[in-house]
Order: sequence, then C-alpha cells, then structure tokens
Amino acid sequence: MYWFLLFMAGVFESAFAIGLKLCDGFSKPIPSILTAIAIALSMLMMSLAMRGIPVAIAYAVWVGIGVAGSLALSYTFLKEPISAMQLVSVALIITGVIGLKITSSG
Repeated sequence: MYWFLLFMAGVFESAFAIGLKLCDGFSKPIPSILTAIAIALSMLMMSLAMRGIPVAIAYAVWVGIGVAGSLALSYTFLKEPISAMQLVSVALIITGVIGLKITSSG
C-alpha cells in the first residue's frame, strides 16, 4: 500500500510540474486550481507513504517518478524536445528507482 501511495504521489508530482508550466505564473485560474490540487494530493500521498518507507528512499523514488513523468508529459502534450542523452539519463533514474524498490524492506 505504501508503495502504491508513493507511486501516485509521483504521478501527481509530474502533473503539478506540468501544471506549473500551464498556469503561466498562476495567472490562469483553471490550470492554477488543478495545479494546486495536484500539489496537495502529491504531498498528502507522499506523507502517507512515508509512514512505511524510509524518507531518503521515498524522496528519491518520488523525484524519480516525477522526472520521468514530467519528461514524458512535456514531450507528449507540450511538444518539448527530448534528446537521446535525456532519454538515457531518465532510463538511469528509472533503473535507480527500481533498484531502491527491490532493495527496500518497506
């Protein structure tokens, strides 16, 4: 359950990163509200996940999911370019996240 909460926290972290771009400095009401909701949900789920996952592992996994998700979403919906080296780097981050999950006792 803790890992599912952490995964969802990372998904909402990706959503709020994209939302920050779309709300244009919080000048657009609907994207701003959705971004604020994504931030709140991400923090809530992260705090609940930390009940059963050590802080350093939870934070690293949360950031890793956020980085990978933000890159995918920005490429897909914002048409931002991705280089081969960025893909390799994100693959390394994902590998690290998997390694943290496999070696975690939580």
